[in-house]
Amino acid sequence: MTAVEQASEAVVVEATPYDLIGGEAGVRRLADRFYAIMDEEPDARRIRAMHDADLGPIRQLLFEFLSGWLGGPPLYFQRAEHRCIMSAHRPFPIGDAERDEWMTCMRRAMFDCDITGDMYDLLDRAFLRMANAFRTRPAG
Repeated sequence: MTAVEQASEAVVVEATPYDLIGGEAGVRRLADRFYAIMDEEPDARRIRAMHDADLGPIRQLLFEFLSGWLGGPPLYFQRAEHRCIMSAHRPFPIGDAERDEWMTCMRRAMFDCDITGDMYDLLDRAFLRMANAFRTRPAG
């Protein structure tokens, strides 16, 4: 391998999910769509009831969290008052029904934001692992 080929390989950077879904604009769109669906979908009433009437602040927090979680700027973690994502959900009664409502909203948001194929599958599995971890009530 020549020195030029070695140098070329050294600068190759893999795209992150953040990049692949459109960077800041794509992540903002996903967070906005997720909460719009939650707000309008009667089948999401359990998880909607866990939120304040004004979804603006939590929508911003989700955007900031997803930004870093997907490989972009770690905006949520740069906040002085950020909390562990698990402990932030611990006070809420989250069981299978609430997990399923959350996943339905996120799956629809991903679809509506044109996240498809392998990226959809990758994120769906990761979101499901996270949603399962947030459960505070036993399965059943």
